[in-house]
Amino acid sequence: MNVQSSVVALIEEAELQARDGTWDLTPSDHAVALGAATSLGQAIGAAHEQELLPDIERLAHLREALAALAIALAGTHGRLAWFLAACIEALTPVLQWRALPAGVGPHFKTTRPTPEQFTDAEHAVRQVADVLTRLAT
Repeated sequence: MNVQSSVVALIEEAELQARDGTWDLTPSDHAVALGAATSLGQAIGAAHEQELLPDIERLAHLREALAALAIALAGTHGRLAWFLAACIEALTPVLQWRALPAGVGPHFKTTRPTPEQFTDAEHAVRQVADVLTRLAT
């Protein structure tokens, strides 16, 4: 399963819980969700801009997005925390990627992502930002 399809399943679950009233965001949750959405938007730009960047910058932006989610997770509890943690878990393949050649010696089991994998992960981050914005407004 790719990153985006994992994130889509999480988003569907979050939206269902919001619709059926299982998940009612608190005012604090609203602020955390909007802050995370803003940080994700700053980390991952528009698709046409991201795809022009060198791999090392694309990877740095994806790692920044993961950091933004982790920071948001640290500031909340309950369903929003569970959702953010699940999104982080879905994006963890990014942590095994490298943009530089492995060179000689061990490379900590990292792999070079394909352009499609970059695009998939970046789109997933945009989808998480969008759903956080929708849930918070």
